This record gives sequence, C-alpha cells and structure tokens, in this order.
Amino acid sequence: MPIVHLVRHGRAAAGFEGHLDPGLDAVGRSQAEAAAVALAQEFKTPVPIYTSPLARARETAAPLAERWGVTPIIEPRVGEILAPTTDLLERARWLRGVMAGPWTALSPDVLAWRQALVDCVAAFATDVTVFCHFIAINVAVGAALGDDRLIVFRPDNGSITKIAANNGKLELVALGSEAQTRVN
Repeated sequence: MPIVHLVRHGRAAAGFEGHLDPGLDAVGRSQAEAAAVALAQEFKTPVPIYTSPLARARETAAPLAERWGVTPIIEPRVGEILAPTTDLLERARWLRGVMAGPWTALSPDVLAWRQALVDCVAAFATDVTVFCHFIAINVAVGAALGDDRLIVFRPDNGSITKIAANNGKLELVALGSEAQTRVN
C-alpha cells in the first residue's frame, strides 16, 4: 500500500499574518535540508515529489529534489487552507478563530478544499513525498482518524508524517515530530 510522506514546510520568513507567500528563513532552510537527508536515507531510489505551490513548501522540497535530480510536481490541492480574505490581519484573525473548532463549522468552499486534499492524498498509487502545510497535514491525519477537529496534532516545521493510501481510504502510519509552533 502506498505511503504518503507529508512534510511540513520549514520555518517561514513571515507568519500567516505577515506575508501571503513567504519563503524560508535560515532555520527553515536547515529544516528543509534535514528533511531531505531523512527522506533520502529512507528511500533507496527516488519517489515522486509533490509540493504545494507556495514558496515555503517549494523551497523545503528543493534540497530533496536536487539530491535526487528530479523536478517536483506542483499540486495546488495540498496548498494552504482557503482563507476568506487576503487581508493579512483579517486572515490571521480568521485562522485563529477557526483553529479551535470542527470542520463542520466552516464554509462550503473550505470544506470543498478539505475534501479535494483528502481525495488527492488518497489517490496516490505509489510512495510519494508531499511538501505542504500545518493545516493540510491535519486534514489528512484527521481524515485517517475520523476526527473532525481542524487541529488533530501540531506538526513541527520540517516534520514528516506518514499516511497510507489504502484503496481510497487514509490510514495513519506515523505522526511527524510535534512542537508548539506558530502556524506559518
């Protein structure tokens, strides 16, 4: 059964309230390199690399892609949660407000984004690595556990969570390392 390695991006140069699409800071680049080393040790041959279209995820995927000599596939369905605004302060306020609640309390657009992400992860037919985001990883873990909370656990920057794609259903294999991090 295919294992989807969900890698949370390295620490971003700005938070959710500070920039719409920040790249990585120096710590984030080190986390990206550490994730690349861990994944390269786990896989004897390269597997497909998918990444969110956002800079912090693409930059986190870059060291592994370079090591393996492959080009990551941009997958919009594993991008950041759809906020109802691009105003940075309103967006951050909205996210803080919804993080404590269930998915069922959110708009149909956000629920459609969530379902598209679950469908994407469930459809992988081979082992893959997917560089994505805090909430996106929580979507997959929540779906695997049947948990309707937005936040099921707190994946650290650069952590690797493993989900099995089993005949269209998700099964948790292993949670990545956790930390009390800010969502960025």
